[in-house]
Amino acid sequence: MIFKVFYQENPDEVPVREKTKTLYIEAESERDVRQKLKNHTINIEYIQPLEGTHLEYEKQSPNFNVLEI
Repeated sequence: MIFKVFYQENPDEVPVREKTKTLYIEAESERDVRQKLKNHTINIEYIQPLEGTHLEYEKQSPNFNVLEI
């Protein structure tokens, strides 16, 4: 399954919407996503599963690149 991860690059700062970034990652579950990203120094705000028409919509974005870990 593909997940969209909303995160802040600096884990020591208070999250600000304008600084939120996203990445896409393939994993079995939300727990698996967190496990795969545990060595990255980011502040994960939200993990959203993508499937069906929502996934197809996200694939149309020029920023859609699935992170390989």
